[in-house]
Amino acid sequence: MREVDVAVIGAGPTGLFAAYYAGFRGLSVAVVDALPEPGGQVTAMYPEKLILDVAGFPAIKGRDLVANLVAQAAPFQPEYLLGVRAEKLSHPDGRPLLGLAGGEQLRCGAVIVTGGLGSFTPRPLPVAESFVGAGIVYFVPQPTELAGRDVLIVGGGDSAFDWAVTLQPIARSVTLVHRREKFRAHASTVARALGLPIRVIVNAEVTRLLGDDRVTGAEITVRGAAPEELPVDTVVAALGFTADLGPLAEWGLRLDRRHIVVDSAMATNLPRVFAAGDITEYPGKVRLIATGFGEAATAVNNAAVAIDPAAHLFPGHSSDGS
Repeated sequence: MREVDVAVIGAGPTGLFAAYYAGFRGLSVAVVDALPEPGGQVTAMYPEKLILDVAGFPAIKGRDLVANLVAQAAPFQPEYLLGVRAEKLSHPDGRPLLGLAGGEQLRCGAVIVTGGLGSFTPRPLPVAESFVGAGIVYFVPQPTELAGRDVLIVGGGDSAFDWAVTLQPIARSVTLVHRREKFRAHASTVARALGLPIRVIVNAEVTRLLGDDRVTGAEITVRGAAPEELPVDTVVAALGFTADLGPLAEWGLRLDRRHIVVDSAMATNLPRVFAAGDITEYPGKVRLIATGFGEAATAVNNAAVAIDPAAHLFPGHSSDGS
């Protein structure tokens, strides 16, 4: 069993800022996330997308924002437990005890849940079941890995069009297939994609994938037309995600559907358990990365007092010592 002052559950932007702020307060930190790399949904879903509503950055790519947050926390040496799921929570001596996947236990002074949408998994492409890991991807963490490839993107939302625009100058060819004529993606992104040499096929489905051990082509069927075969060596299935709280739903937290109810201190109904970011719910809640940063600082400051009642709620500004 290991001990840590603060366990942050979720390595998205809010969780990474919580790790920095807890370090700034002199607290030891462990960051737990089921995904294999930091960044949460930003890294998994839109690392190349420009984010326009983070204070101080007129525009910043998701990947760069995550890298900056990791660098900001680095001087305080948070421990990252990635690819690890937080499964159980108990309070045997009044302090939280986290049970992690694999049987490891983590005794904490406080827990801050920053899990965004909770556990999320990509919606599968039905015809792709036999090719997963052999030309089928649901995330594109490194676009340069698809350089020179014939890429087929399936979907009509923001992720699908973001990947299409990002991959067009890198890949040999990019084709986007959507089962409807209307798209869910932002209109400006759609317009940008339509102005690039990207083939967009609507009212169509991928009815078959070709290849033996790896994808070599795809059969596309437009409604009312004969099937067409395209050369394809990578399929990006951007069909959205299903999300749930996973094991957190069994911890006894007060919930409002898929969100954790918190008060103005970001405290949950469980002792020494706080939450911040998109996973929280309270009157007037606004789900933005910028909001999550402020909630993370509030949660850490209140957690510090819960750990040590003699501590000050507000430790001063980070610039005071410079």
